[in-house]
Amino acid sequence: MTTSTRETRIDVDPDVPLVRITREFDAPPEKVFRAHVDPELFARWTGPKGMQVRIDRFDCRTGGSYRFVMSQDGEDYGFNGVFHEVRTNELIVQTFAFEGMPDDVALEKIVLEDLGNGRTRLTSTSLVDSFEGRDGFVASGMEVGVNEGYEKLDALLAGGS
Repeated sequence: MTTSTRETRIDVDPDVPLVRITREFDAPPEKVFRAHVDPELFARWTGPKGMQVRIDRFDCRTGGSYRFVMSQDGEDYGFNGVFHEVRTNELIVQTFAFEGMPDDVALEKIVLEDLGNGRTRLTSTSLVDSFEGRDGFVASGMEVGVNEGYEKLDALLAGGS
């Protein structure tokens, strides 16, 4: 399965329980990276529209960890993980877990590629331990959250973050 908006491509691998997201941004890698590692900026763009994001901890460095909560209509959704490798303006490798399903942990890799002319290609892969877990991840509304989050990130990057 592959879905795509004007700028975001989401591929579900048929052979491995993996989701790959590819997106280009009109901003250099430094700005895209900063929006992923600065907790204040991250809270402003991540997730679907209408969600409020509270950062409980966000230590984006190799060996660091994070926890944040998304809230909407009186419901809270917690997420947490560990940063395994962080390379400035290039790479973030982390785990990602929704606290409502703590046994389903994804290993995520975010790679930033400098396209020149102030543009960046972000490629994110999320590997889970089963096709069932991967399909549940996709069915959970991930596509809406990714697309709406990246739209908010576009606006944030255009504003000079």
